[in-house]
Amino acid sequence: MKALILAAGRGSRLGEHPDEGNKCMLRLFGKPLVQYSLENAVGAGAKEVVMVVGHRAEAIINAFGIDFQGVRIRYVIQDEPRGLVHAIETAADAIDGDDFMLFLADEILWQPRHVPMLELFESEQLFVVCGVVNEDDHDQIRKTYSLIEDERDRRIYRLIEKPRRPSSHVRGTGNCVFRSAIFDYVELTPINQSRGEKELPDLIQCAIDDGHIVRAFDIGDGYVNINTPDDILEAEKENSGWVE
Repeated sequence: MKALILAAGRGSRLGEHPDEGNKCMLRLFGKPLVQYSLENAVGAGAKEVVMVVGHRAEAIINAFGIDFQGVRIRYVIQDEPRGLVHAIETAADAIDGDDFMLFLADEILWQPRHVPMLELFESEQLFVVCGVVNEDDHDQIRKTYSLIEDERDRRIYRLIEKPRRPSSHVRGTGNCVFRSAIFDYVELTPINQSRGEKELPDLIQCAIDDGHIVRAFDIGDGYVNINTPDDILEAEKENSGWVE
C-alpha cells in the first residue's frame, strides 16, 4: 500500500499567509500543513509516499527530502494546476499498479483512524473507502462534498461536489483508499462545468456507476480543509477542543 499526497496547490485564497509562498508549508500548531498528511501516511503503514508537487515545489522538497520517518518519499511534478483528478493521474506511473491511500496536503484531522479504515478496505475487498466526518455546519460541508449512503452498511451510491443543499451531516474528506484500477476511470470522469476541471467525487462516482462497492468510514473526530483565513480560524477553534 502506497500513500499519495497531493501538495501542488497555490493557496491563493490565503492571501499573505502561506510560508515560503506554498500553502502546504503553512505552519499550524508547530508544523507545516503537509506534515500532518505525512505523519498519517506513515502511521497507517505506507511502504512509500508519492507526493505530487507544483507551485514552489522546492520548499517542500528542501524541507522533507526523500525520507520521512524511515519511509521513502518520491516526488511527482504537476506542471500546471488542473485539479485533484489530474494530480492523481500525474502520479499513475509512480503508483505503478499498487493500491493507495489518498491524502490532501491542506487537511488536518483530529483523532485520525486510518488503520481501521485500511482494515475495512482489505477485509471487505472494497474498491474505494471514503473517509468522512460528522459535521453539523452545512457551510463546512459545502466546501468539500456530501454523499448519499445506505445507513445500514454505509455503501455510497452518490457523491455531490460542493453541494448547495447538503442532505445530511456527513462531510467527505480527501482521506480515501483506492484500488489501483481507479485510474481506469480518470478518462471517463466529466469536467466540472463551473470549475473547468475534473473533481474527486466525480471520479469515484464513475466507479460506483460501474458497479463497484464504495463505502464511507468515519475517519476522524474533527476535520478542517485549509483554503482561506477563515479555515485557519476554524482549525484553531477545533484544536482548542483537543489541547489539554
